[in-house]
Amino acid sequence: MIAKYDVVVIGTGSGAAAVAMPCRQAGKQVAVVDSRPFGGTCALRGCDPKKVLVGAAELIDWNRRMQDKGVRQQQVRIEWPELMRFKCSIISGVPKDREQGFLNSGIATFHGRARFVGATAIQVGADVLQATNVVIAAGARPADLNIPGQEYVLTSEQFLELENLPERALFIGGGYISFEFAHIAARAGVRATVLHRGERHLDLFDPGLVDRLVSKTRDLGVDLRLGVEVIGIVPSSKAFKIRARTKSSEHEFEADIVVHGAGRVPEIDDLGLTKAGIDWDPLRGVKVNEYLQSVSNPAVYAAGDAAATAGPPLTPVSSLEGTIAAENLLNGNRRKPNYEGIPSAVFTVPALASVGLQETAARDRGLRFRVNREDTSSWYSSRRVAERYSGFKTLVEEQTGRILGAHLLGPDAGETIGIFALAIRKGLTAADLADVVFAYPTLGSDVKYMIGVGSGC
Repeated sequence: MIAKYDVVVIGTGSGAAAVAMPCRQAGKQVAVVDSRPFGGTCALRGCDPKKVLVGAAELIDWNRRMQDKGVRQQQVRIEWPELMRFKCSIISGVPKDREQGFLNSGIATFHGRARFVGATAIQVGADVLQATNVVIAAGARPADLNIPGQEYVLTSEQFLELENLPERALFIGGGYISFEFAHIAARAGVRATVLHRGERHLDLFDPGLVDRLVSKTRDLGVDLRLGVEVIGIVPSSKAFKIRARTKSSEHEFEADIVVHGAGRVPEIDDLGLTKAGIDWDPLRGVKVNEYLQSVSNPAVYAAGDAAATAGPPLTPVSSLEGTIAAENLLNGNRRKPNYEGIPSAVFTVPALASVGLQETAARDRGLRFRVNREDTSSWYSSRRVAERYSGFKTLVEEQTGRILGAHLLGPDAGETIGIFALAIRKGLTAADLADVVFAYPTLGSDVKYMIGVGSGC
């Protein structure tokens, strides 16, 4: 069958939905295509199911921290199969609801892998969709490890679907996926190991706060190794043998499962982009201009993980870029994405969060600023929940008082960072934040101390 549409969107996640809905509301004939259940990575295979598990880990950790402070454990533990059933109950209805939402809006839905067969012609199974414009918002997948035995490695998606957890789990890579999953697994009684070939864990976050989080992680019993590169995986009768090397020697580890946490790449390599005259980078995505339009095929736009932009690979960024791509497609290229003040968080327990510039980057730009930093384990907000690992660093420009960066470790860091994100994105100053009266006692009420007004307690 051949069908004509004004706009065809590849993907059904946050970025794709942000494109499809406005285009349909503007009267365009729109179709969406996905080879997986509708909803995208975040809702089905990433952020949302992961956060359900993080909630259980938080409960276990809080219980343990308070066990000699008036709270008795009484064998509180994670029952993994039951937790998985609860997780599934949260997300199981998403594909049907997402597809029905498209259909109710008059958007055509197609299931199958999309492939370009012309500049704006998409083949999906036996169907060919001819479009005026195409928007690629296909998301990302785990990067190829290119090692012998990589077929035995579980993806993050597969980890989130495990019916039972084994005794030992090894995570490849020292980024947020490995840290978050190791924190969850450790609270469920798993002996976790994280092997990272780099010299720093979580290298996109403040080094000092990462060091505190590393200490917390090791206190949980997680074996963290740096400068260790996995070079092969061999199955044995009862487990997997993981071969690894450092600069000076080779090592062997054993684990019941091996989990991929070593980075992701755009899931666009089999879309036939060359057939459509679309320039792309396997590691970064479709090459786009400042308006998210393909540099080589002006009828095509891209958003989210599929686009080679300066934006971080985060769900809110996908939504932002999808919205902008739709506006430019409908009205002409007028709007450029603004990536200032976009926060990022590692949902360990406690959480690590960041927004704006790190100290090194600010100095490299020649900015003049004061640095406020402190270990906040003695502050009331940490003491009341018996959290020994917490702290912050903020950068405030000297001349203007603008917040240049904020970096937090501690309870509710993922929520509190939003205050600093608002300040950076809207150009608020330290004086503006100090003038806000927050509810007390909350983490928000600590903000003024974090920017150098008063002292924490």
